[in-house]
Amino acid sequence: MPEPVPLETHTLSVFVDNEPGVLARVIGLFSGRGYNIESLTVAETDPAARRSRITVVTSGTPQVIEQIKAQLGRLVPVHRVSDLTVEGPHVEREMALIKVQGTGEKRVEALRIADIFRARVVDSTNESFVFEIVGRTEKLEAFIKLMQPLGLVDLARTGVAAISRGSAGW
Repeated sequence: MPEPVPLETHTLSVFVDNEPGVLARVIGLFSGRGYNIESLTVAETDPAARRSRITVVTSGTPQVIEQIKAQLGRLVPVHRVSDLTVEGPHVEREMALIKVQGTGEKRVEALRIADIFRARVVDSTNESFVFEIVGRTEKLEAFIKLMQPLGLVDLARTGVAAISRGSAGW
């Protein structure tokens, strides 16, 4: 019996026209073919040209990743698809807001861990904190895991934003 092909996680940067329905077409490509989206962020990056960047973190076999890139590239409003994972050094960041409820020692421990992770307190009551943390996904997941036994009650994440390193643009 052949060994299963391991799944890879890739960060794709997709430059599109900023017009109604574009995101729906991109999402439709993924859902229609059963491709997984682990993270998705969208924002206008060039208002003058009305262009947006869609950053998609997806996973699949190498063959599936190649299919995703090829199919994205064929969509009409797509100008360019970059696979940041294979194209060279890049920077990835995600932001999360994490609400932790607790008093006494748990409250003190949550603040101590937040300091280690460089998370900022952006809201505070007598019974809870809201922390803001920015970094790689792995950093956020480690912080969230440590906050769970200390009273984590709510969580909001932005998804990954990514850009290539160096002087080249778009």
